[in-house]
Amino acid sequence: MNKLNGEDLEKKWHYETGKLAPLDEGDVKKKLTKFQEKYPTSNVFWVDENGTLLFAYPEPVAVPKKWTSSDIVEFMKKSYDSDPFTTVAFLGDEKENGFVTFQIPRSEMDHTQEKLIDRYNYLYYGINIGLFFLFVFISWLFFSHIRKRLLRLGLAMEKEGIAGIPDKIKVKKRDEIGQLEQSFNRMIKRLGESQKQKDEEEELRKQLIASLSHDLRTPLTTLRGHLYTLKKEKLTDKGEESLQLMDRKITFLGQLIDNLLSYTLLTAGKYPYHPQKVDIIRSVRVIVASWYPTFEKKGFKIEIELPEDQHFEWYLDPSWLERVLDNLFQNILRHADSGKYIRIKSAKTEHGFQLMIEDRGPGMETSSNSKGLGIGMAIVTLMLQEMDLKLNVQSTDKGTRMTMTAAMDMKKQIPK
Repeated sequence: MNKLNGEDLEKKWHYETGKLAPLDEGDVKKKLTKFQEKYPTSNVFWVDENGTLLFAYPEPVAVPKKWTSSDIVEFMKKSYDSDPFTTVAFLGDEKENGFVTFQIPRSEMDHTQEKLIDRYNYLYYGINIGLFFLFVFISWLFFSHIRKRLLRLGLAMEKEGIAGIPDKIKVKKRDEIGQLEQSFNRMIKRLGESQKQKDEEEELRKQLIASLSHDLRTPLTTLRGHLYTLKKEKLTDKGEESLQLMDRKITFLGQLIDNLLSYTLLTAGKYPYHPQKVDIIRSVRVIVASWYPTFEKKGFKIEIELPEDQHFEWYLDPSWLERVLDNLFQNILRHADSGKYIRIKSAKTEHGFQLMIEDRGPGMETSSNSKGLGIGMAIVTLMLQEMDLKLNVQSTDKGTRMTMTAAMDMKKQIPK
């Protein structure tokens, strides 16, 4: 016996029973018996339009002899998609002839088609899952590539090249990120041109200041020579006063020119610097001693606390330290002359050394005719920075305190 699947078996049953309408009752039973014999494990039965069981083969069949509407509904409900497989058709496709039923165990049926359907279902779901993971993988590759390009652009922005300007980045693609990279390169080009122009202007300014400072020294030297000659001449009191005023102004102008030249050389990195191991406290004592007569002549009250037993070594240029203190003392003479007071005190701390210079002038914020351009303090700042020294300034209308600090945690290694 050839096994059939449910769909084919149902079609065949409807086809055979559709041809039974013209036959009499005996012939119908013969046809039904013959169809059942093709499937020995099956059974068939016929119920007429009144619900009477007319035929069942083989006997016995566990179905009612008399069917009610509820019996029919209950039978159809239990037979749907159950075992045995059940198919029902009207005899000759006419309701008036009643219905005939065919039942066969599902184990006798061919499930190949169902298996194929299940297999194709698995294949369908497998393909969909595979496509999903393929999409995820391709998306990961795509976004990973974009991320790498953006990171490369970000690193290029952070990396400093010549003059602190990032280098250009190589454009590999002409997409949106490539357009961003091109815009970045254009920006770098403009920055480079701007920096070049700025450097040229700065260099021109430095050369101008250096040349001007150098050229002004010759006439100043000549003026000083004539002033020295005039001092030997007999002058009136008013002439002597004018001569002293001219001397002070020429001295101030000479210091200003010297500061301009020094500042230009410092910013250009061309100011001579010869560091060595120096005892700061001892050097300060020597420099203060050279300034002592000047403050004394000006009527300053001088308090000096530089103990002989204090020593502190630092790696610096002694001439630079002297220049720093000279500028600080000159500022006191110019701006704090009204206070007539200076205090110089050194102290060793837990982590280094401090030098405190204090006056009782009107403070740095107060206007002064001799205040100048602040170049002297700018020079102090640049020199201290190079020597790893720090200056803290506290200024009020009652005076100014400047504290120079040398801390071991910011000190350069002293060469042995």
